[in-house]
Amino acid sequence: MSKIVLLFFVLVLFLEAETISRTQIIMSTFITISVEEKNKNYIENGFNIIKDVDNSISSYNPNSIIYELNKNLFKIGLDEYSYEALKLSQRYYKRTDGYFDITIGSITKSLYRFGEEQRVATRKELSGAIVKIQGLHVEKEKACIEYGMQVDLGGMGKGFAVDKVAEYFRNKDIENATIRASGDIRCLSTCSIHVQDPFSETHLLSFETSKKDLGITTSGNYNRYVKTTKNNHLINPKLKAPQTKFISITLIGSMPSADLDAYATAASVMPTNKAYKFLDSLGVGYIVMQSDKKIIISKNISKFTKNLLINNAVKD
Repeated sequence: MSKIVLLFFVLVLFLEAETISRTQIIMSTFITISVEEKNKNYIENGFNIIKDVDNSISSYNPNSIIYELNKNLFKIGLDEYSYEALKLSQRYYKRTDGYFDITIGSITKSLYRFGEEQRVATRKELSGAIVKIQGLHVEKEKACIEYGMQVDLGGMGKGFAVDKVAEYFRNKDIENATIRASGDIRCLSTCSIHVQDPFSETHLLSFETSKKDLGITTSGNYNRYVKTTKNNHLINPKLKAPQTKFISITLIGSMPSADLDAYATAASVMPTNKAYKFLDSLGVGYIVMQSDKKIIISKNISKFTKNLLINNAVKD
């Protein structure tokens, strides 16, 4: 059985305001939305937006457009969400030098299976998998993929969904709200974050966001794997193999949560030196746990956080 670890506990700092939180299971994870009591009637609309995103870009939901694209390959009609997500993914591919590639679906969707019917891909299967972003063709209203390909938007999908709810709240002038989708969080106000240690029941670190409207995203190889973390869901598209350099990468910044999600995913599968050079180029704060369990913290972390506390970690 794949191991699911909830990375964050979030305390929203709505000073002198009563907070209402609701949780639903959508996109195969726990989605929690927190707002001030006076805005509680908007929570259900937030969940509905995430359901709409899931019905558009999920590769697991049989009702979704991306699921239909993977099944039929040929030109599939797109809606606003699926078109935007596919175009963003093509942009992320270029920005990450090809380390974010949604066509790893041919591996993550067909060869590896996480959950009750777990399966590990063979070397022969991996070598024959078609991972080629150039085989994805996107038009304004239609998309198609070449034979043998599948797309998987899991590397940015939850962040994308969080962005859509955050955008809705901003349009409603709701400033005090938090949207959390597993490892992807958007704090429209400020919030206190506690990140769980992947190897114990204690907190690895905690901090408060130092400004409003920040996104926090963590990508880790201990969330989903088969038997051992060496067979995890973070696939290096160039090597066609799971990554083993990093245990987790947490990014904190003001850019859209979809961007943070995609860039954390990409950095997780890069060679070590390239990953840090890439992360430094983004202008975001980062906290990285390497495979040797050493913690590396970006020099600009105080720009995004305050009261950062790390347990049993070596700072660099």
